[in-house]
Amino acid sequence: MSAFKPLLEARGLNAWYDRSHVVQDIAFEVRAGEIVTLMGRNGAGKTTTLRTLMGLLAKASGEVLFEGRPLQGQPAHARFHAGLAYVPEDRRIVAGLTVRENLQLGIIASPSRGEMDARIDEIAETFPRLKERLAQEATSMSGGEQQMLAIARAMMARPKMILLDEPSEGIMPVLVDEMFELFARMKGQGTTILLVEQNVERALSISDRAYILDQGRIVHQAGAQALLADEDIQSRYCAV
Repeated sequence: MSAFKPLLEARGLNAWYDRSHVVQDIAFEVRAGEIVTLMGRNGAGKTTTLRTLMGLLAKASGEVLFEGRPLQGQPAHARFHAGLAYVPEDRRIVAGLTVRENLQLGIIASPSRGEMDARIDEIAETFPRLKERLAQEATSMSGGEQQMLAIARAMMARPKMILLDEPSEGIMPVLVDEMFELFARMKGQGTTILLVEQNVERALSISDRAYILDQGRIVHQAGAQALLADEDIQSRYCAV
């Protein structure tokens, strides 16, 4: 797919929790090969947007197109098979399993042992911090290392696009630096990323474009560097 064509499009997207209309008629696109950031204060609707794109909300409307094909009405596993992966904020690392075993859970189909080992070796090269911990019980690692494992597990299926929800939340600064360097490498390897992140400066430093949500609506969009320089917009919509 051309880098200038949308890989993902949302048109007239709405989502509700019970009677609360959280996402209100938003439209945006992510082109192949981009990192795009969704910005906004807590409660603006960012996580709900990601969950809606992934088909995880019971009450939603509007169109979601992936590679030009409609996804609405399809369950999350079908969207995953189509090439759309999601890493939620809570990571969902499986306790009692090793790093290697958690990675194996990310494979869509059951490959041969040789193919599985090759896929894990490939992921370990991208995530060197995990390479030396493959036999370690996964939940014994630090929060930042578990976050990297959650991302690596999603990458095991070689998705075309990954949705990342607050990956740096609660992570020590040295691992935050490592994580954002990883995202830049993932982009260089051809993975498209839609990122929700409260660390505005770091997110914009690696992004191509950004959309700002406020009270469930997109109120501003711009190139990442333009937003990085616009302190007024950041203060108005992103300051805690």
